[in-house]
Amino acid sequence: MSDRALFWRVVLVGAIAGFTSGLFGVGGGIVIVPTLVIIAGFEQRLAHGTSLGAIILISATGTIGYGTEGEVQWAAAAAMVAGGLVGTIAGTSLLQRVSQPKLQAGFAFLLVATAIRMLISTPDAAEVPSLSGWTALGYVVLGFTAGLLAGLMGVGGGIITVPALTVLAGFPLVVAKGTSLAVIVPSAVVGTLRNRSKHNVDLRASVTVGVAGIATAYVASKISLELDPDLSARLFAALLVVTALRMANTVRKNWAD
Repeated sequence: MSDRALFWRVVLVGAIAGFTSGLFGVGGGIVIVPTLVIIAGFEQRLAHGTSLGAIILISATGTIGYGTEGEVQWAAAAAMVAGGLVGTIAGTSLLQRVSQPKLQAGFAFLLVATAIRMLISTPDAAEVPSLSGWTALGYVVLGFTAGLLAGLMGVGGGIITVPALTVLAGFPLVVAKGTSLAVIVPSAVVGTLRNRSKHNVDLRASVTVGVAGIATAYVASKISLELDPDLSARLFAALLVVTALRMANTVRKNWAD
């Protein structure tokens, strides 16, 4: 594949990731990783590292948007970052050791888990709970778990942090999303630097995916205003299951060989 053809395929990956993120309210690495593998022909490990780099731009943009509206709980975010950075370091170390078929199988499972999560409604709270010593410790543990997932799978970790903050910690949904994005940025930066030292990231592709994703996410967010939320969740869940089945078929072929 020529460099020019690869560039436009990477642009397409970013456009798809941003569009689905803006349309369905979920995206990031959940969409970027499989599309980099399927459309751009990236090796699985490189796709995970490149996705994490692209998430920096996308998450930073989202954090600014939520932060300016006062929808980020900065104290909780700081505690989660403390755990998230350690988790990210552990995750990027595991990325070096896990075989490609196992990474593909793990990511296919993550896609199905996300699809199920999309079909489960999340209760919304009225206000952010106060911060105590024990809850701060809980945020550190939650951040570590999300960071581990980010470093290993190349995703932001919102699939874990958003429902945990809403269901377990009692956050309003919008604050949970804003806080989750704020935690992702430093973890993604650390993970990308570590992946770069291990040659597991294509920085040019990361920037291209991130920029293209930001542009299409804005357009899709306007379209999403006209979509029924339940229908939107079902459509995205179906897309994830189809992608998971395709990746599972790739895993089957790899193990058969």
